[in-house]
Amino acid sequence: MKVNLRRIKGNWDDGYVLDKHKIRSIFIGHYPNGRPQFDTLRTDIGEAVYQLKYNGDWTKCAPLAKAVHDHIVPLFPKIGLVVPMPPSQPRSRQPVDGVAEELAKLMGLTVFGDLIAKSPSTTGKKLKDLTSKPEKVAELAGRLSINDTIGGDGKWNALLIDDLFDSGASMEAATAALKSYNKISGVYVAALTWK
Repeated sequence: MKVNLRRIKGNWDDGYVLDKHKIRSIFIGHYPNGRPQFDTLRTDIGEAVYQLKYNGDWTKCAPLAKAVHDHIVPLFPKIGLVVPMPPSQPRSRQPVDGVAEELAKLMGLTVFGDLIAKSPSTTGKKLKDLTSKPEKVAELAGRLSINDTIGGDGKWNALLIDDLFDSGASMEAATAALKSYNKISGVYVAALTWK
């Protein structure tokens, strides 16, 4: 897969995203149910993420993980564990978890999918519907916590994985939660696409 790597700044130690999600999206009318219809051209990574998330194409997990492994992981110091971002909406199987599992296999590491707990919204708002970073930060305030699931006494560098990087509010909240945990040394982030 072709990538267009971009460094992302935040409260993490270092972070990168593989590529932009969409190249263009043109409104072309409405579906019979009234929903808007678009002619959308996505990057290779963006199309793979779209097929995984919205069409349930789980074969996209392995190539997306390989792209992270080949292009982002070498830019970080030794990673000790892989942590997927907590989901924004419930699904029977989470796309980011699938990519994290494949990445952990490539790296010979363990995935800690339940390390970060996310409590339900008290406002009923969805992050994707909020337009500003301050609104997203307010919506996430106090909702992420750590489950003490790592055994032993050591400290490890965590690789936090997400599918889409927009304002960075979610990744910053997850990074703050991880940094509060005494078994995490550093937090490094990798996103598949940016908005």
